[in-house]
Amino acid sequence: MQLSQRVQNLTPSQTLAITAKAAELKASGVDVIGLGAGEPDFNTPDEIMEKAFEAVKNGATKYTAAAGIPELKEAISKKMIRDHQLEYGLDEIFVASGAKHVLYNVFQALIDSGDEVIIPSPYWVSYTEQVKLAEGTPVLVYTDESTSFKLTPELLKENITDKTKILMLNSPNNPTGMVYSKEELEAIAEVVAENDLIVVADEIYEVLVYGTEHYSIASINEDMKARTVVINGVSKSHAMTGWRIGYACGDKALIKGLTGLASQSTSNPATPSQWAAVAAYEMDLSFLTEFNKIFKQRRDHAYSLLEDIPYTTCIKPEGAFYLFPNFKECANKMGYDTVDDFVKDLLEKAHVAVVPGSAFGLEDNIRISYSTSEEVMTEAITRIKNFVAERL
Repeated sequence: MQLSQRVQNLTPSQTLAITAKAAELKASGVDVIGLGAGEPDFNTPDEIMEKAFEAVKNGATKYTAAAGIPELKEAISKKMIRDHQLEYGLDEIFVASGAKHVLYNVFQALIDSGDEVIIPSPYWVSYTEQVKLAEGTPVLVYTDESTSFKLTPELLKENITDKTKILMLNSPNNPTGMVYSKEELEAIAEVVAENDLIVVADEIYEVLVYGTEHYSIASINEDMKARTVVINGVSKSHAMTGWRIGYACGDKALIKGLTGLASQSTSNPATPSQWAAVAAYEMDLSFLTEFNKIFKQRRDHAYSLLEDIPYTTCIKPEGAFYLFPNFKECANKMGYDTVDDFVKDLLEKAHVAVVPGSAFGLEDNIRISYSTSEEVMTEAITRIKNFVAERL
C-alpha cells in the first residue's frame, strides 16, 4: 500500500524510539530507569477524579459542542484573567484533545503551502513535523548556551523573509527549561509587530517556574494579544496527561476556523475529560504551589548530582521539568563520535534511558526529565556517572 508523500516525509520520533527500546529491555527483565518521560510521575488529584466521576454519573457521556463545553471555556477565561490579565470571550477559546492536537489544528488553520514558520532550536519534536504536515516550511533558528537557548531579536530579524508568517515560541521551554523574561518578550514583540507576524505561544509548562515568573507574550499589549495564539492545557499543570485536554485562546476568526476543522475531524474532546478540566481550574490553588515546590526540589537535586559528571556543562533550568546538559566533550573523550551513540550505549549497558538532543535539533546535548522521585534520580545519575568513569 502506497503511503502519501506527507506521511513519508515525517521524521521518526527519537523519543518514541528510545521509549520503545527501554520497554523492550524492561520486558526482558532488565532494570531500566527511564528519564525520558514528559509527564509528572504521580496521579491526577483525587478531587479532579471525583468530580469527573460525578459528572459521568450525571450523564456527561454524550457529544458536546466541537470546541468544548461552555463551563470549561468559562473556567479557562477566568484562569487567563487571573494569571495573565488577559480577557477572552467564549468565542475566543477552543478546546481540543490535548495541546498537541490544538497545535496541529492551529497550523492547519493558519498555514498555506510555502508559508514559513520560524522555530527556535532546540525545539519540541512535533513543531517541525506539524508545520510540514500543513505544507509549511519550518525555519530553524539555532540557539545555544551563549543565549541561554533563547531566541534574540537579532536572530529573529536575520531569519524573517517575505514568506514568514508565524513565530513559534515555547516558554517555559521543552527541552531546555529556559523561561523568557518580560523584557526579552517585549524585545521580540517589537520585531513581531514590525514584520506583521503571528505568534503561536506554547505555554503548557507555565506553572512550573523556579525563581522567576512566567509571562505570556500576549499580555504585553493589545496588538500582541491580537496577533498571538496562546496554547495551554491541564496535562503538565495538574498531572492529567492521559485526560487529553488542551486549548487555544486567540482571534475569533481563528477560533471559528479551528471549530470547523474539529467538527470535520475529531468532533468534541472527551466529555468526561472536559469536566475533569473544569474541576482542575476550579480547585484550590494551593495544589499548584505544592506541585511547583516538589519540582523545584527535584530540579535542584538532579542538577547538583549532574554537576559531578566530568566534561559536561549544563545551564540550570528556570522552568518545566527537564535538564539539557551538553555531553559532547564527555562523549568524545569516552570514544564516541556522537552523543547519539553515547545515549544508545547508556541505555544498553547502564540501563538509563535519556533522549538525545538531536531529537530536539541540537546534537551536542541530552534531555533528562526529573519528573521522578529523588531516590530514582540519584540511582539514575549514579549509573550515568559510573558509566562515564569506567570508559574515560
